[in-house]
Amino acid sequence: MTSVNTVSAQEPGSGAGPLGKVQPRQLIVTVYGLYARDTDGWMSVASLIQLLADLDVEAPTVRSCVSRLKRAGLLEARSVSGAAGYRISSETERILRDGDPRIFAARRATVDEGWVLVVFSVPESERARRHTLRTQLTRLGFGSVTAGVWIAPGHVHDEAESMLARHGLRAYADLFRADYLSAGGGDADELAAKVRSWWDTDRLQRLYVDFLAAHRPMAERIATGAPVTDRQAFTTYIGVLTDWRRLVYLDPGVARELLPGEWSGTHARELFDEMHARLAGPAHRHVERVRGRRHPAGGLSERPSGRS
Repeated sequence: MTSVNTVSAQEPGSGAGPLGKVQPRQLIVTVYGLYARDTDGWMSVASLIQLLADLDVEAPTVRSCVSRLKRAGLLEARSVSGAAGYRISSETERILRDGDPRIFAARRATVDEGWVLVVFSVPESERARRHTLRTQLTRLGFGSVTAGVWIAPGHVHDEAESMLARHGLRAYADLFRADYLSAGGGDADELAAKVRSWWDTDRLQRLYVDFLAAHRPMAERIATGAPVTDRQAFTTYIGVLTDWRRLVYLDPGVARELLPGEWSGTHARELFDEMHARLAGPAHRHVERVRGRRHPAGGLSERPSGRS
């Protein structure tokens, strides 16, 4: 990977992405997920504040967000060699590890792969649990067949099991593997119509179009050799990855044949892969300079990438 070190393109901050304004908390999670796991999950407060300053987030906001993440059990206060900092909790480490394949190597199902159904019933007296269950199923890309019956491609089964256990919801839900059968024989056109009723594919298509509109100009500048500093690589990469992470958790990953003909998700995946390959290494070098230690170049550019 070639390093370019001349200031050029406008640097993005924590502005609006395809899903709306990116919150500082989301940026902090992205930074920890990318750069803290190679240091036992730890990062000093000073380094975090400096890196978030590059993303136009002020120090008081960083400290406030970190405190909330600590209260939520996602971060743990820890000093290393006299430096104050935070490390990701074991639970956060597991969530990040489980999310890596979806972000960096997501795959689409095949038509004959089958489905996983989550059938649940939560008492009215426990509406908060019902809300959590629906929120988490949506986050995993499940669609709603009817009240209490949600569906996703079969390969999401393990993620669903893990989520239910993590949130203490397993007693409220049953999981089934299923094939789609109907009077019409379950042909692809009929199943594609069902997919459109289970998921808002039109909205997802618009979000992918917005992602391309937001990030393609910078991708084209980089592809044509426009000079980009390591700091610019960092700010750009964090913005792209934060937007991408939110999108892929809305995408059910159903077979391509069941999606609209002009599916922009494929182009969005290609754009993300390209920017990841070009920016991850320089971005990591910037982080290492901020942290004041050397590390082999490349860093996260070794993560696998996939195609939608």
